[in-house]
Amino acid sequence: MILAHIANFAHTSSLALYLQEAAAGGAEAGGFSVLGMLKNMGWIDLVVVAILFIMSIWSLAVMIDRALYFSAARKQSREFAPKVAGALKDGRLDEAIKVADRTKKSHLAEVVTSGLQEFRSYGSGGAITEEQIESSKRALERSEAIVHAKLKRGLGSLATIGSTAPFIGLFGTVIGILHAFQQIAQSKSTGIGAVAGGISEALVTTAFGLLVAIPAVMCFNYFTNKVEAFDVEMDNSSSELVDYFIKQSHR
Repeated sequence: MILAHIANFAHTSSLALYLQEAAAGGAEAGGFSVLGMLKNMGWIDLVVVAILFIMSIWSLAVMIDRALYFSAARKQSREFAPKVAGALKDGRLDEAIKVADRTKKSHLAEVVTSGLQEFRSYGSGGAITEEQIESSKRALERSEAIVHAKLKRGLGSLATIGSTAPFIGLFGTVIGILHAFQQIAQSKSTGIGAVAGGISEALVTTAFGLLVAIPAVMCFNYFTNKVEAFDVEMDNSSSELVDYFIKQSHR
């Protein structure tokens, strides 16, 4: 029992000494505050932090831009769909095109407009030919591809930031740890306090890299799902418009 108490006391004392050395090392290195760590970083780590900061600003700008764009596209498409459906039901092709022109940010309007304009280019008089329908169908497909590219604008950069930011931060951490061990070699000290500050500074870059990467990956997946949903809506609208042209040709 006495031996157990002695061992426990020795373990507690060594832990206290460990914590005191770590705190002393942190105080000597300028503290564990963010500003203190930045001041003691080497130039390579500072470059890494600057790169990650630029990546964070870029990803934030893409997130805001896509969120606003998708919100406007969704809102205008909801207003566009019933209006253009009513115009086409009454056979008012010109009115349907005007409705589409008033909703420029709607992904559905952009696709449907191209099909309607191509269909109208053959003239409103006479029978509707198979060539007219096929030409309108190709116009719809081309427009879908263009709108799809617009919807995905910026998402590639989010994917790149999400996949590379942790490795850039890890690179800064490796350099920082190497720098900490160089300080050990120069100071001839083997205590934990000699490297606590340097290692904590090095780990900041990894933490920053993860902080940049995680939102980028989450938003990339979210916006990608949105684009896929918009693609389905455009496909359905194109199919319905082609069916409308076919029904008109049989009248």
